[in-house]
Amino acid sequence: MRRKAMMAAVVLGLAGGLAGSPTAQQADPPHAWVFGTWTGGIFPAGETEGARCTGSPAVIFTRDVVLRASPFDAVYRQRLVETVSGGPEALEFRFAPAPPQASAFGARLPADFGFGCPAGPNALRVERRGPNEIAFPNCGEFPLPLRRCTGP
Repeated sequence: MRRKAMMAAVVLGLAGGLAGSPTAQQADPPHAWVFGTWTGGIFPAGETEGARCTGSPAVIFTRDVVLRASPFDAVYRQRLVETVSGGPEALEFRFAPAPPQASAFGARLPADFGFGCPAGPNALRVERRGPNEIAFPNCGEFPLPLRRCTGP
């Protein structure tokens, strides 16, 4: 009987230790609510369900990267997230500065590298307009709201 009680204490002690570990209590980042694929922004949002939306989104948010479609190129512009602050209704992204890319006209950033926001190419403000709608206020390259791509 004593042996069973000791085994139970050890198991409970280990379980309590694991529950208190940093990996077990990892909280979502402040921008978790925006993770996923979004359509619209550049053009009015069209289909928001199925492959037509998820197959060619305008913006993709992940934990460490924000990708945006380019009207001038087939590849997405990738921005590495440096910091994110904000809450459930608005976010402020700061991106890692990117080195200029070599081109025929010298080293420079592509014209559509940022989002056309007043704070410059390394900043983005995201505002929630509804449960599946966001906007990038005052960003000239994304003047329209974006809608979340949903469903299979």
